[in-house]
Amino acid sequence: MNKNAHTHYRFFSDYTQEGLAEQQLRGLQWTLKHAYAGSPYYRRRLDAAGVDPRAVRSLDHLTHLPFTTVDDLRSDYPLPLLSVPEEDVVRIHASSGTTGKRKILAYTQDDIDTWKLMMARCFELAGLERSDRVQIAVGYGLWTAGVGFQLGCEHFGSMALPLGPGNLEIQLQFLTDLQSTCLCSTASMALLLAEEVEKYGLQDRVRLKTAIFGAEPHTAKMRQRVEEVFGLEDCFDIPGLTELYGPGAGLECREHQGLHYWADLYILEIIDPQTLQPVAPGEVGEMVVTTLCKQGVPLIRYRTRDLTRLVPGECPCGLGLPRHDRILGRSDDMFIFRGVNIYPGQIADVLHDFAELSSEYQVVLDRKEGVDHMLLKVERHVDARSDLDSGLSRAIAASLRKHLLVRSEVSIVDPGLLPRTFAKSKRVLDQRNGEES
Repeated sequence: MNKNAHTHYRFFSDYTQEGLAEQQLRGLQWTLKHAYAGSPYYRRRLDAAGVDPRAVRSLDHLTHLPFTTVDDLRSDYPLPLLSVPEEDVVRIHASSGTTGKRKILAYTQDDIDTWKLMMARCFELAGLERSDRVQIAVGYGLWTAGVGFQLGCEHFGSMALPLGPGNLEIQLQFLTDLQSTCLCSTASMALLLAEEVEKYGLQDRVRLKTAIFGAEPHTAKMRQRVEEVFGLEDCFDIPGLTELYGPGAGLECREHQGLHYWADLYILEIIDPQTLQPVAPGEVGEMVVTTLCKQGVPLIRYRTRDLTRLVPGECPCGLGLPRHDRILGRSDDMFIFRGVNIYPGQIADVLHDFAELSSEYQVVLDRKEGVDHMLLKVERHVDARSDLDSGLSRAIAASLRKHLLVRSEVSIVDPGLLPRTFAKSKRVLDQRNGEES
């Protein structure tokens, strides 16, 4: 990519570091005043913390502001943290959570316009053109995913094919008959589609060039498998969450050295989820976001629970906006096994070193006679030999013990045996209390 390519983008503003800091300060000041004036809940929280929005004169004040959490959204149900009159709300979306009350987020028309700009930036950064046909295979309705991708696609100017998730027959029909060039889905959905295309020998009839994956962390092997089957030119990781508009909070560029995030629209902090203090530059921690122009439900230091790290330095692509690493998991995805804190992403990193494995794995936790047991099921690569499974299992178990300091039984299973899904893959089955997690 040309060093100055970003100057030709339609949907990006060109900021210097100083200009970006000034934009963030203006946005922070506006957000605090807007939230204080419009939301009784925020007003109580800021008053309790001794924060006078009019006194904020520097970005250094950010760390003195109180955190906002998912509990705040649930406590202020049904329209939490609403900071505008209800007649200004043009739409609501809700989280896909399955426990407790849903998190309902309100949007003004300006919020919708900001969101579609964010998504249009994603399509532009991914190198799409107006002639592209974008197959949107994520959820519609209350969820933000499908609507967000469609908003951005239409604002960008490409053709939207709003299929939603599931229905493999129609997905394959659109891939072959309408010649979709970009697929927007979870990585799990893309893998499922790729396996169906391969199963029916449709590779020569598919014209996909680009895939954009969101909603779940995915491994390099999963991405590589999808790229190989479809013959893609590139794949991109897209972050997002309902509280922060929806999908489109940033995107990888073609350099694949982190995800650019829209620092002119929100401030990103990385904190230690235990101490709540900022981590050292480059260290992994929890992502905390503060919006700069969100009207309906502004966010002040909202704890997303997503784990990542800031990527230092300038990106070779030339785009001046900062970067964070891929989402490594969630702080609440962690499970404890025999006193050791483990994130599923750590297991995926260990498995990445074994070429004999595919991208799919599943952890089963059980308790027998009062002792915790872990079974790791991993799929063999389609080209790997099954007679080597015994030695491969021992090698994986040894690597897990070395890197995670836990003992695990490892079972190698045939390709395609583990469950496939249209949505997020369930990597951990915790049966110690009779429940899945």
